[in-house]
Amino acid sequence: MATWSNNKRLKYVLKAIEYVAKIFDKCHCRRIINLKFIGIVKNNSMDETDKKILALLQRDCEIAVQDIAEQVGLTTTPCWRRIQRLQQQGPITRKVALLDAQALGLKLTVFVQVKAGRHDEKWLTEFARHCSAFDEVVEFYRMSGEYDYLLKVMVADMQSFDHFYKRLIKNMPMGDVTSSFAMEQIKYTTSLPLNGI
Repeated sequence: MATWSNNKRLKYVLKAIEYVAKIFDKCHCRRIINLKFIGIVKNNSMDETDKKILALLQRDCEIAVQDIAEQVGLTTTPCWRRIQRLQQQGPITRKVALLDAQALGLKLTVFVQVKAGRHDEKWLTEFARHCSAFDEVVEFYRMSGEYDYLLKVMVADMQSFDHFYKRLIKNMPMGDVTSSFAMEQIKYTTSLPLNGI
């Protein structure tokens, strides 16, 4: 088994690797090296360039790598490597097309609050499975406070919501259920805040 002294030597080796990487990196792009060894993880946090790349991709995931590179002050290859790393390490989970709900006729947004019918593991698991199966449920949270669950539901109209509601409560014991209808959407974004990380 490796000793702590071995781990210390490994840290010095890692620093040497980073130094060499900087020498060979013509644009002096910061390298992120993950090393897991006997419980020690070295993982440099994202820098400002990473955040700029993520901000651009959040606005348009189809933007060309060359355009991203120009806007963040890198050449194309180092920029592409950063994007690959962000995908591999998890900040970028997938790339999708965002659809216009109004254009699709999904004009009614409803927030449904539910009190648990029971507080045992079997009910909680079954309720989570039950609600997650509905396409109309686009967001689903377990909450603190008076109500135990919050569902964001998108449907075409009141008749569609009534149809959804009947299927929601069918054969699923629940406590109180209350629904609030959105009158106006003031802000909606899929972009995550990056300034505070």
